[in-house]
Amino acid sequence: MNIPNRKASDFKSDIDPIWCPGCGDYHVLLSLTKALAQLGRAPEDVAVVSGIGCSSRIPAYTSCYGFHGVHGRALAVAAGLKVARPDLTVLAMSGDGDGFSIGGNHFLHACRRNVDMTYIVMDNRVYGMTKGQPSPTTEPDWDSALSPGGTGLSPFHPLVIALASGANFVAREFSGNIKACTATIVEAIRHPGFSFVEILSPCVTFRPDEREWKTQVHKAVVEATDDPARAARRIMTDDGFNTGILYRGRREPYFASVAERLDDVAPLERAFEI
Repeated sequence: MNIPNRKASDFKSDIDPIWCPGCGDYHVLLSLTKALAQLGRAPEDVAVVSGIGCSSRIPAYTSCYGFHGVHGRALAVAAGLKVARPDLTVLAMSGDGDGFSIGGNHFLHACRRNVDMTYIVMDNRVYGMTKGQPSPTTEPDWDSALSPGGTGLSPFHPLVIALASGANFVAREFSGNIKACTATIVEAIRHPGFSFVEILSPCVTFRPDEREWKTQVHKAVVEATDDPARAARRIMTDDGFNTGILYRGRREPYFASVAERLDDVAPLERAFEI
């Protein structure tokens, strides 16, 4: 059900976030609630699914249906929910560790399957909740107490992987630009198929250098395209700080026929009795 004149506060729970002061995830939460208000859906028509990590606390901070799952499995739960309940607006929320490390395989296949849902990943290039280990997107030369001299590993490139794997909508934003984040989330939700939005969300506790992101991000000068080859050429020369919508695909979303609704679960329970 769509209702005009919704407010961002309609989508906020009464639980206060416990992120570190200055965390970019506060702005992502604000952008998300503003986007849902613009879409005009009722909170009970939206489901927010997450895995593990600082960013994955978001379901508790919304008034929507929420599921805080296990590490790396948010997309599996979200896809199953959307297929079973296509009437719901389904959002999966994750971080770079949760989404691209243990959840990396789910990410590839969620892009490929193209279920009509939106995946928002707050990328701070570090494991913030577990005290600052390098993540899949961390720069190879980032020096820290846990990785002296850096890992030397080539970082995971989320936008490249999303495009190559078949995501139908690919974008990047910066958490500090709430207006742009909100607009992109709205477009991602409205776009049919699997939509992926990477949001650069600074971790000022373990990566204080990321405070400079606000001076490094810049709007991409090239408009979004529906040509994956053109999008690939653009993204391979990306400096990691271009923001905006990269790709709007035209693939038909995955659709699965759903059996008649089951209101009485007793027969199903009996089938699993030992």
